[in-house]
Amino acid sequence: MAAMCDQTPTAAMETAALFADADEGVPLDTEGSSSKVLDKNALVSPNDDDLETLTDRLRLRLREGRGECIYEVGVAEHSDDAGLSTADLENSVATLRLIAQKVNAKLLHLRTRTQTVHGSAEVLVTADYLVRVVADSADFMEVRVSVVGNVDAGKSTLLGVLTHNLLDDGRGHARLKLFRHKHEVESGRTSSVGNDILGFDAEGVIVNKPDPHHGLLDWIGICQDATKVLTFIDLAGHEKYLKTTIFGMTGHVPDYSMLMVGANAGVVGMTKEHLGLALALNVPVFVVVTKVDMCPPAVLQETLKVLQKLLKSPGCRKLPVMVQSMDDVIVSASNFCSERICPIFQVSNVTGQNLDLVKSFLNLLPVRSAAHEEDPAEFQIDDTYWVDGVGAVVSGTCLRGVIRLNDTLLLGPDSIGQFVPVPVKSIHRKRMPVRELRGGQTASFALRKFKKKDVRKGMVLVAPALQPSACWEFEGEILVLHHPTTISAKYQAMVHCGPIRQTATIITMSQNCLRTGDKAQCRFRFIKHPEYLRPGTRMVFREGRTKAIGNVTKSFPHVPVQVQQQTRKTQHNQGGQRKSADASGFDPTVPNDGSNPPVAPKRRGKKKRRDDRVHVAKEGQPVATESLETQPPPAPATLNV
Repeated sequence: MAAMCDQTPTAAMETAALFADADEGVPLDTEGSSSKVLDKNALVSPNDDDLETLTDRLRLRLREGRGECIYEVGVAEHSDDAGLSTADLENSVATLRLIAQKVNAKLLHLRTRTQTVHGSAEVLVTADYLVRVVADSADFMEVRVSVVGNVDAGKSTLLGVLTHNLLDDGRGHARLKLFRHKHEVESGRTSSVGNDILGFDAEGVIVNKPDPHHGLLDWIGICQDATKVLTFIDLAGHEKYLKTTIFGMTGHVPDYSMLMVGANAGVVGMTKEHLGLALALNVPVFVVVTKVDMCPPAVLQETLKVLQKLLKSPGCRKLPVMVQSMDDVIVSASNFCSERICPIFQVSNVTGQNLDLVKSFLNLLPVRSAAHEEDPAEFQIDDTYWVDGVGAVVSGTCLRGVIRLNDTLLLGPDSIGQFVPVPVKSIHRKRMPVRELRGGQTASFALRKFKKKDVRKGMVLVAPALQPSACWEFEGEILVLHHPTTISAKYQAMVHCGPIRQTATIITMSQNCLRTGDKAQCRFRFIKHPEYLRPGTRMVFREGRTKAIGNVTKSFPHVPVQVQQQTRKTQHNQGGQRKSADASGFDPTVPNDGSNPPVAPKRRGKKKRRDDRVHVAKEGQPVATESLETQPPPAPATLNV
């Protein structure tokens, strides 16, 4: 696990850029006016040209941040010079508000910092503002957060408190808003993948308004009022639902992961398992310690001590940050994408302690997934439904590209590895109809003239330009995290790769056997049906206590049966032509110019089939025309006593 946390020089430079101030590390247009380095007084009293330059730079930063950025007023770029007087700060904020209106954005004040000049009584002030574009009802920003942790850690309860704007009664009232099945309500344990949303407008205000009668959320109303929507993926914490949790982490493509730890129970059960899974999939993790109101101080401190020791271990290599103020929230959210730090919150769902810090942190989380709008569209299916009057409905995540109404995509692979063209007639995001879908967003499609049995989890909808092909076999580089004995060829285990969840067999390995901690190149083969795989996809290989992680390095395209039959038929015909050419001296595939006239092949006589009823005599002997059936049977043998 520690080997996977090492960063390349390029990744290290990107991480350093994320920790830098202002626009450091952000690619700039060196040919335009946005390449000009600005000082701390740039916003105080700009002229028309400077105002246009500032507008271009803000537009660039919003494009880099997928619609939002944190602007530090009174801080110079690429220098340590910071701080303005109170009057200059007010003028700078007014200028920032003016250029924000030009790009259709709004400001949210985060914090104000003061500092005194050494040897002087002058006080300098800086301020941080969140600049967020006002999106229309169909183009809101989307961030996915998976919620993991041990059973009874308070995962569903915290989501119910956050999304429904209410406090828990201490007996599980808030978690009832998220349960989908009757046995979940009776046992209080989540067994399936649940989803709920939390919406923020352009000024950072939560727009969730549950119905006062039945307490349900209006997803369409939230998405229409929100500029940024967080989708929570509520996963199971019990060990027997581990495969469901792994599917939620791989198939639903979370941007971040929220690890829940009960203050009274500590780091027990599946906590380490879920933390290792998030680290293996390169998902940034932040920790929320719940039930601090009922936990004795000594037990709480012991839980935090064990948690910090776990995060600093060689397998994690995280920097724990205890979030206790708004300053900690801003620093943690700004540097969270680097995957180096791990914020830790201490909350109570009953008293509401520190819940405002968690909401502010969620509001500042940047959009992590890239759109890749110039690439061909690719959509992976993670769930299927049947709606009366509509038909088969599939939901999933768009990994790259743009999907618009009336586009034609390829659905597959089916059981024989084929892809079927499907027209896109309707797209829904968070239950709201839209006209297009971009990379990094989740949505659902209605598939007409398809039955529910014709679609399954793990299928994809891709653009025809990709020319997709299914594969039975693929190669991957795996690292064995734990195995009781040794792994050899013909070993079978469950492969989780994106939305794919299927048993595969190891055909060959680069080593004779694998033990805990070994790393090897293996070739796998699915046992049920072919799948669509892209090289570079993260995979989890597990069976019982066996756990291995790795990457898909190569896939071997599957040739459909019809193509194989046509190929064999073509080869057979070509083989017959070659035999005919060998016998006659004439090749029918070569054009005849008259110098080599064709020679008719000698006609061979038919072989005589030997009749069991007729005796064919040799030359010079009479032929017996009497059949075997007309000959008298042999006389029975007599026994003399």
